[in-house]
Amino acid sequence: MNGATYRIAQLEDLPRIVAIYNSTIASRMVTADTEEVSIEDRTPWFHEHTPTRRPLWVMEMNDEICGWISFQDFYGRPAYNGTVEVSIYIDERFRGHGLGKQAIQFALNACPDLGVETLLGFIFGHNAPSLALFKHFGFSQWGFYPEIAELDGVKRDLIILGKKIN
Repeated sequence: MNGATYRIAQLEDLPRIVAIYNSTIASRMVTADTEEVSIEDRTPWFHEHTPTRRPLWVMEMNDEICGWISFQDFYGRPAYNGTVEVSIYIDERFRGHGLGKQAIQFALNACPDLGVETLLGFIFGHNAPSLALFKHFGFSQWGFYPEIAELDGVKRDLIILGKKIN
């Protein structure tokens, strides 16, 4: 499978972005949402992203959106402007082909132009593939929140991985 291309998401991409996100909910591995979200639910979130500060990109292969990447504020205070949380979601049909690695490398490469000095990933402790992916790129554990989430009656840990951008 060839590499993906990346572009800033447009509002007309939101249905596909939401569909990819919703496809991850049932696994209870990636998101703390327990029910599908709607396009209407995600419209304000979409508009919080700006190409020059907190982008939302879509990943495309063969003219099809196969995933997306977003940068979000870590904490809503000005002193944290150089720190962002990255989220990466890949359509299940495209997983397991190295697109996660490509997406993280793309995100890391984008950081300097956006003034991002610190990149964070918030990952459930039982999501071994995502933890391994981030650690492959030199992220290390900066936070551990034991049993902070409950998914289908099971308490789950949240791990925050961080990386300083050179």
